[in-house]
Order: sequence, then structure tokens, then C-alpha cells
Amino acid sequence: MSTTSAFNDEKGGSSSAGEPEYGHDPASGGIFSSDYKRHDDLKEMLDSNKDSLKLEAMKRIVAMIARGKNASDLFPAVVKNVACKNIEVKKLVYVYLVRYAEEQQDLALLSISTFQRGLKDPNQLIRASALRVLSSIRVTIIVPIMMLAIKEAASDMSPYVRKTAAHAIPKLYSLDPEQKDQLIEVIEKLLADKTTLVAGSVVMAFEEVCPERIDLIHKNYRKLCNLLIDVEEWGQVVIINMLTRYARTQFLNPNINESLLEEGGEKAFYGSDDEDDDDEEKKAEAAALAKRKPYVMDPDHRLLLRNTKPLLQSRNAAVVMAVAQLYFHLAPKAEVGVIAKALVRLMRSHSEVQYVVLQNVATMTIKRRGMFEPYLKSFYIRSTDPTQIKILKLEVLTNLANETNISTILREFQTYIKSMDKDFVAATIQAIGRCATNIGEVRDTCLNGLVQLLSNRDELVVAESVVVIKKLLQMQPEQHSDIIKHMAKLTDNIQVPMARASILWLIGEYCEHVPKIAPDVLRKMAKSFTNEEDIVKLQILNLAAKLYLTNSKQTKLLTQYVLNLAKYDQNYDIRDRARFIRQLIVPTDKSGALSKYAKKLFLALKPAPVLESPFKDRDHFQLGSLSHLLNAKAGGYQELPDWPESAPDPSVRNVEVPEWTKCTSRKERKEKKVEKPFYSDSEGESGPTESADSESDTGSGSESGSEESGSGSESEESEEESESEEEEEDEEDERTKKKKKIEKSKPKKPESAESDQSSGEEQKRNRKVVKERRSGSESESEEESESESSESESESEEESESDTDIKKKKKAAPSKPPPKQTKKESKKETKEMSLLDLDDFDPTPSPQVTPVNNFLSSSLVADLEGLSLTDTVLAPTTIAPSSSVRMYELLHRITGEGLAVEYCFSRQPFSPDPHMVAVQIQFTNNTSSESKSLHIEDPKLQSGMRIKEFPEIELLPAGESVNVVMGIDFCDSTQAANFQLCTHTRKFFVSIQPPVGELMVPAFLTENEFKKEQGQLMGMNEISEKLNLGEKCQSDHAIVERVTAKANLSRVPCGSEKENRFAGKTVSSGSLVLVTVARKEGGGAQLTVNCEKMVIGTMLVKDILQALTQ
Repeated sequence: MSTTSAFNDEKGGSSSAGEPEYGHDPASGGIFSSDYKRHDDLKEMLDSNKDSLKLEAMKRIVAMIARGKNASDLFPAVVKNVACKNIEVKKLVYVYLVRYAEEQQDLALLSISTFQRGLKDPNQLIRASALRVLSSIRVTIIVPIMMLAIKEAASDMSPYVRKTAAHAIPKLYSLDPEQKDQLIEVIEKLLADKTTLVAGSVVMAFEEVCPERIDLIHKNYRKLCNLLIDVEEWGQVVIINMLTRYARTQFLNPNINESLLEEGGEKAFYGSDDEDDDDEEKKAEAAALAKRKPYVMDPDHRLLLRNTKPLLQSRNAAVVMAVAQLYFHLAPKAEVGVIAKALVRLMRSHSEVQYVVLQNVATMTIKRRGMFEPYLKSFYIRSTDPTQIKILKLEVLTNLANETNISTILREFQTYIKSMDKDFVAATIQAIGRCATNIGEVRDTCLNGLVQLLSNRDELVVAESVVVIKKLLQMQPEQHSDIIKHMAKLTDNIQVPMARASILWLIGEYCEHVPKIAPDVLRKMAKSFTNEEDIVKLQILNLAAKLYLTNSKQTKLLTQYVLNLAKYDQNYDIRDRARFIRQLIVPTDKSGALSKYAKKLFLALKPAPVLESPFKDRDHFQLGSLSHLLNAKAGGYQELPDWPESAPDPSVRNVEVPEWTKCTSRKERKEKKVEKPFYSDSEGESGPTESADSESDTGSGSESGSEESGSGSESEESEEESESEEEEEDEEDERTKKKKKIEKSKPKKPESAESDQSSGEEQKRNRKVVKERRSGSESESEEESESESSESESESEEESESDTDIKKKKKAAPSKPPPKQTKKESKKETKEMSLLDLDDFDPTPSPQVTPVNNFLSSSLVADLEGLSLTDTVLAPTTIAPSSSVRMYELLHRITGEGLAVEYCFSRQPFSPDPHMVAVQIQFTNNTSSESKSLHIEDPKLQSGMRIKEFPEIELLPAGESVNVVMGIDFCDSTQAANFQLCTHTRKFFVSIQPPVGELMVPAFLTENEFKKEQGQLMGMNEISEKLNLGEKCQSDHAIVERVTAKANLSRVPCGSEKENRFAGKTVSSGSLVLVTVARKEGGGAQLTVNCEKMVIGTMLVKDILQALTQ
């Protein structure tokens, strides 16, 4: 509903209540109108039981507030609706309360209990709104309540509420600065948050409350660097500015060697003057060389530069500007050039953005001129540019001028002088003057050009030229007496006071060079003295004084005449100046001691003015800041720290991973890694090094050790990771034992008759799988290095030994002994089996391949997990077999106090609801006591998502496992489903987040149907990427395995040998997903994904790209 209609409705509503029309506005003279009935209709609507009426009333009330009308008398009626269940009404109520809470503090305090209830609301939007209103009530008495609310919200499950808590921190700090210590504790907690939604807000709170507490950033530095690319745009700006200041205190200056070289060169130069001091000279050189140690960039410094670089392509100008200032202040000189192109791109934006960017470019061009020289033409001025933009572009062009490009720049300036914009023309003439002073070769050319401008019809052009010529002539006056003579002739024509004054000053200053002309100019000026402007009169007096001192014979009478005229002038400045000059130059009995020095006072040598850029010293302010824009320190500005002389301890940024989180850390790393090659491709850098660099993602110390120093691999982190991986392996070995227990107990389920029939088929299937496993391990061993090949051979030998054990167990299974006995047997058998036995041989879905040795990189482990080992590639069925299903950890046994929970996406249809994704959950009781009443409570889902809980597990005996299936409708998004996993004693907060490939079901299409559907999903629904296939991904078979491991798609028949097609539908909405991988010569390929849902398409491209390039 538009605001105008809201106003009209309000009028209509009130008039229908019997109110005279003139009584609407209290100021309109309706003194006798029934004011007490003014809002009765709104109060009735707010008291009604219909949400639609309440919403209408709130809209009208907010419209009244927007018009500046007082709606405070409705406060009690509005407050009652805080408890309304309609979210839209609640939001508007909160808007109203924020507006009037400060004015009506007593009434606002009455509603605080309602907000406290709102903080416990199951809806995250309401919890956040309640906290926002609570923090907006500026009443000191409720500070403890606000403090408590912020602390609770900081631990909330919803990142949106935690973000709101971060926003509330500066509000509370401004209300009561004494709460600083407690707020710092909350900030420290929120800084450890791993969600991108919170990161920007908490850094903003950190900057407002305790920017000096850099120690809080140490542990979170690497996390902030890696999260940066996914944080919202304004959060990115805040984080980048904070990290700029942090880096200036923690890392060494990357350009330190250059400054040492310059110092060393100067010392050597001055030392060579003294022939006797040869020994000292050599010592100085040796000392300088000793100082010049080869600079090695800290890996964390490199991490910051590398992770901010992709943001130069951001659509938000503020983000690009923030990265540009970071590079300018922190990067080595050789790397700063990358920001030039991005800043030039911003020049095509709105004039406001251009203004800020040009201010910063003007500062940069003073120190780093070469950076912008290739983009000189981008700073040429358009006729449509506003004046302030034109002047800034002129500034940049002047800064960029050098011997090679000065001719083109001066040609540009000539056309600018013809502009109708007078201020711009004046600035252009000043720019020509600056070019002339900076580049000696063109000084004469510029002077001649400016002298030609003196004959211009436009007085302003002539006047500005005179002022600039005056400055230029001060450098070499004796060479240019002709120009001074030429300018003396202009006194008859030029009427602009500043120009006339400049000519008179020049003639007076260099009257010895033009002895014949100067007295004549004074004669002319004496005639028109009474009609001149004040500034000209003062220069006539100066000229008269100087000529009296140098040529008193000719000018004595003229000077006395001018002084007499000035004595009776209306302006007291001129009268005072005349009196002062008379006493100084005309000797009398009363004249003081100063008259002896009159000549020295008036004809002293004056230094030539230095024409400098107004941006020369601005770089001591941080670029992009308000202080830099204003060239004055603004409130709240924090100085950019100087580089430290010696590097602080880098180990403060090392984070010790708690033991219970180590298992999940690898999985998170893999998921992060998916995005890295996507950005690095766009930058034109090699994918593997980029992904290996970030957060030291390589799974092994040997890989990170072999990388170049420039790639920024972190040896400390790789050591920590190798240790954590050894611990991970131990835990995973324990897990494999438990899985074997589960799978040995599984054959008990079928009836004895069915098991007899199926046992033969199972044995055949097992043999097939074993053969394929062996062939797979052999082919891998050929491709791996010698050490790895020997290990894989030993694995295959042990596998063959364990095969016989498994077959024996399978035969024993159909006899179905009592359950207690099988438990004991299975425990004994697990002890006998070796740890290297892979449990994938069973036909039951076994989720995870155990990484065997430390030398396998995490990417290779991911590949092994994704391999599908069946030959049914061309069969029109779901290709990814059950053996390749990957297990994810839902609850670690330490966190779960002995209860371990894992889940996998089984890729089977969920029978109760086909629009849900089937999630198989496996509970394992590692304690010595029973677990009871395992069920789900309090699901926290994003809008549109649904969950079908599994039936409650009443009893899980000690040491046993059980599998259940639940359904989740993720609504075609990768948002996590959060819920509580409950036992009879404890509740655990857990979340299931699906990879994008698991949100699909296979779709079986013919070749013609595929082409037809693809033709309808073109344009923005098509995403295409070029890639180089990995060494192990050159065959059709390998491509199919990799793609189907990443996404639940089916293969579509294709006539071309070099093309693979896959099709699927999203589970929730049924949107088609079509994938094409076309191989090219030389190991290249083209990946195309067609999908209505562009977000899903983009994420799927990233996943498949990663799988195919490994």
C-alpha cells in the first residue's frame, strides 16, 4: 500500500468517525475539534481480532510518523500488539516502539518484559527484532537487561540473531562505556564465530568498542582472511580496513629493501666527496649491505594479499576501494599495479563514486606514478563531467605528466581552455603552469602558450594566465624581460583586478630589467588610481615605492602624488599602507631606524613559489577514509600505524584445534576448497597452487614443503595438520571397527528362507566387487610414486587375505544364531581382522573409505571416496553405487558423551514424501550403559524447509548400532537444517547441510529430449566453464565416475564419443539440471550446466570443476 493511499485512508477513517475535516491537523486551527477522539478508529482496529485490520492500522500509524505527526498517544494500544503472532504486525510494532521508546521511557519500560519474552521466541526474526528494539531504548536503568540479552543472543543458534547481537554492542557501549570489559568478552566470543553473516558485524563492533585490542584478532586472523570472500559487501569493507591496520603492526614493510638501497646510494654518493675517508665509506657500504637481508614475506601477510585480490572484481565500489587502499599500504611495489585496472573501472560509475576514487587516485599518482600511466586516456575529461570531477582529473593528468607523454597532455589542455566552464579553464591554466615547473624541457613552450592566451577575448583566461606567468617568471626573470614588457602593454586592456595586480607586482619586482617601461606604467596607473580596485591600489603603492628606491629622479614626484591620493582614500588599509610607505622611503628628521633598510625590505630576493599538488601530503591519512577525503582528521579516525622495525612473533596466530573438532575440520576444508579454484581461474592463476595455498589445505607436510616461498604455504600449519591427521586416522580406524560390527549384524534381518536364496547371489556380487577393488588399487599404484605403490600393493595383499574371512562370515550369517552369541563372535572377529581391511566389500551401503597412509593428500582421499567401481556406466540407472556414499559426522562420540551419530545421503527415494531428500542416520552407542528415547526436537528451519522425523528409538543397548532414515525438504538450497538430537538425559544441537549434488534425483531422458530441454534453458540459465582435465580423468569412465560421485545424476545416451551428458531434477521443485562435459584435444574440456535455478547451477559447476581438475 502506498503512503499516499495510507494518508487518504487515515483521513477517510477519521472523518467517518464524525470528526470535522479541518481538525485533522492540530496546527490548522481546529481548536474546538474533538481531539480526544482523533485516533479512536485506529485504537479499535488495533484491538480487533483480525490481523489484517491490525496490519492496516500499523501501516497508517507508521505513515503518520513518517509525516512528522505525533502518534505517541497510541503507545499503550500499540504495545499490546507486541505479542501478536503475525510477523508483519510485530515488525511494524517494533518500528513504532524504537521511535517512541526514548520519548516515553516509562511506557517503554513497561513493555520490556514483552521484549524479554520475544528473545525466547522460536522465530529467529522475532528474537532479532526484540533485541534490536531493546538495544534502541536509550535508558540507562535497563543496561543490565540489555547486557544479559546480548550475552544470550551471542550464543544463539541462529547466525542472524548473533549478527544482531554484534550490532547491539556499540549501542550499549555508547549508552554506558563502563560496560566495556563485559562487551569485550562478548566480542571475543563472536570473533570466534565461523559464519560469514556474523563476521562483518562483529568486526564493526570491535572497531567501535576496542580497536586497540589487537590481541583479540591474532587467533581469528586466518579465519577472517579465508571468510572474507563470502562475507556481505559492507562487512568486507570493515574487515579489510581493520586487517590493513592489523597488518601494519604485525608484518614487516615489504618495500624495506628499496628504502635501504636508496639510503645506501646516498651514503656512497656523499662519501665519495671526501678522498680521505675511503675506509669509512667502505664501512658504511658494508653496514648497508648487512642491513639489506633478503626480505621474506610472512605467509600470513601473503594470505591476506591473496584472499583480497579477487575482491577487486566486486560490484561494490566501496569493496574495490578498500582492497585498493590495502594493496597501496601493504603490498610490495611490484604487486600494487593490480589495483589500477579496478580503480579505472570504477571511473565509469556515478559521479559521487568517481569523486572519491579520483581523490584517492590523485594521492596514489604522486608516489606511484607508473601504476596509472597505461590508463592515461581514462582520465581525459568529458564535456558532461561535473566541474569537481574535471578538476580532479586535471590533477591526475598533471601528476602523470612526464617527458614522454607531456606533448599529448598539453594538446588535451589546449582543448580544455576553450571550455565554457570558467572554473575548469582556470584550473587548466594552473595545471599547465605546474607541468612547466615540473618538466624543464617544456617550460618555454608552456610560457609561450600562456603568453598567447593573454590575447584571449575572455578576461578570466587572461587573468589566470597572468597569475601563472608571474609564478613561472619568478624562476628565470632575466631571460624573460620581453614577456614582462608584453604584459606591461596589457594594463590598458585587462580589467580583472587580480590580473592587473599581478602585472604591477611583476613590473615592480623586476623593474631593473625594464627600466624604461616601469615609470610609464606608474604614470598611467596614477591617472586611474581613484577608479581602481583595492587590490590594484595596493600594488600601485608598492610599485611606486620600489621605483622611488631604484629610480627616484624620474619617479619622485609621481610617488608623492600617488601617496597623497592614497592618504585620503576611503579604504583604511590603503591609507595605512600609504602612511607606512611614506615614513619608510621618504627620509625626514622624524623617520626611524628602519628607513635605512628600506631598499632591503622592498627589494629583497623572494623565493620562487613551488607549484605543488594539493594531494602531496595526504597519504599519511588512510586512503579511502573520510579524513583523507576532507584532508583533516575526522572524528573516530584511527591513525595508520607505522611498520614495525622487527617482525612480531608470528606464532600468536597459530590456532590449536580441539581434539573433538579435528574430525570435522577436514570435511570443512574440503568443502571450502571447492570454491578456491573457481576464483583462481577467473584470475588466470593455476588452480592447484591457489587451493593448496589457502589455509594450507594440502593434507601432507611433503606437499606444502615442495611449494615455492611466494605461494605462501604455511609450514607451521602443515605440521599441525599432519599431527591432527594421525589422530584422525586412529579415530577413523576405531570407526571402521564399529562399522564392521554393524554390518556383521545386518544379515540377521531377512527371513531364513530368503537369506538362503540370496546368499549365493551375495557371494557372486562380493567376488565381483573384490576383483574390481583389486584392479582399482593396481591402477592407482601404477600412477602413484614408488613409495605409495609399494604400500598399495601391501594393501591389496592384505585385502585378498581378508576376503576369505568375509566370505566365511557371510556363509555363517544365514544360519541365524541367537543375537547375544553373534555379538560376541563379531567382537572376537574384529580383533583378528587387520585395520587395513576395507569394509566396502559388503553389499550393504558402507559410507566411508578409510584413508590408509599419511602420504595421501586430502584431495586424493576425496577422489577415492567418490570413485564408483561398477562397470554399468552406460546403463540408464543411478550411476553412483551405494559403496561410494560418503558419511558425514553429525555428533562426535566425545561431544555426544559416548553416543556417535553419522549420516549419509543414501540417494534412495524417500517413500513418505518424494519431495524430501532421504538422509540415513547411524547411531552407535559407545558407552557401557543403554541409551534410551533417541528422537528429534525443536527443528530450526529456513522458510519453506520441512523435516520428516524418524520414529523414536526407544532403546539402544551398549556397544550396538542402529540405522534410521529421515526426510528433509531442503527447498532446493544448501542451507543447513538445524535441530536438537535428544536422548533420555541430554540434548545436542546438530545440523545437516547438504552438498548441492545431493539435492537432485536422476532424470532419464533420450538424446533428443535432452537437446530440446537444453535449448529451453539457455542464456542466464546456462553456465559454461573451460577446464583442464586431471591426469586420472582423461577417460569417459573416469569422467562419469567423478561427475556422478559429486551429483546424483543419470547418464544420457550421446552419439558423440567426446561428449558426456547427465540429467537430473531437483528433489523439491523438480527443476531440470542438465550437465554436459565435452572433451577437447590436449586434455582440455568444456563443462556446461543448464538449470533454471542459477544458484544451484553455479554451485554445481564449482563442485564438478573441482572433481574433474584433480
